[in-house]
Amino acid sequence: GPGELAVIIGPNGAGKSTFLKLVTGLLHPLAGVTTLDGTPLRPGDAGHACDRGIAFVPQEQNVFATLSVKDNLEMGGFLAGKELRMRMDAQMERFPMLKPRLKDRAGNLSGGQRQMLAMALALMAQPKVLLLDEPTAGLSPAAADDVFVLIATLARQGLPILMVEQNALIALEYGTRGIVFVAGTKVKDTSAAELLSDDETRHLFLGGARRN
Repeated sequence: GPGELAVIIGPNGAGKSTFLKLVTGLLHPLAGVTTLDGTPLRPGDAGHACDRGIAFVPQEQNVFATLSVKDNLEMGGFLAGKELRMRMDAQMERFPMLKPRLKDRAGNLSGGQRQMLAMALALMAQPKVLLLDEPTAGLSPAAADDVFVLIATLARQGLPILMVEQNALIALEYGTRGIVFVAGTKVKDTSAAELLSDDETRHLFLGGARRN
């Protein structure tokens, strides 16, 4: 829903990233239906999902590394027409660290800067929903904190976000909803705060000991 930051956690191999690819149409489901605003999306049709307003930032290969930052943003907004300049200005305001790097190759950015460019590229399409797969993977703690703050800010501004994240403890502190996947099955779906306070979840997935 608007303003919701839903965090999917679970062990490796639980199907978290696969689930995102099913939602975005990059994989074809054996069963089930994805709906957006009550309207079914065509299974296995990434173009249709994109047209309907779903944007996906994968963990890897999420920018055009050989192109400049400016070119990446223009690629993200290639259907924007006369709104292209306005949308680029909006991303510069949202991600000010990219403004002095507009002429630089995306492949030369730091990990944190590249992740922010990947999100800016996705946001150029003005999506209705943003899906993020491991947005802080490989980042330093400081860079990861910056990315989490930006993601939480986007959600507070009304953009629904569904995020898979291995850094589960911190992600749930920023999130509004927590979902646990185990062996391809959703076993918990509740508020992030409730998930953080659940002893069994903390013990199994969040690296925390059970409370006395």
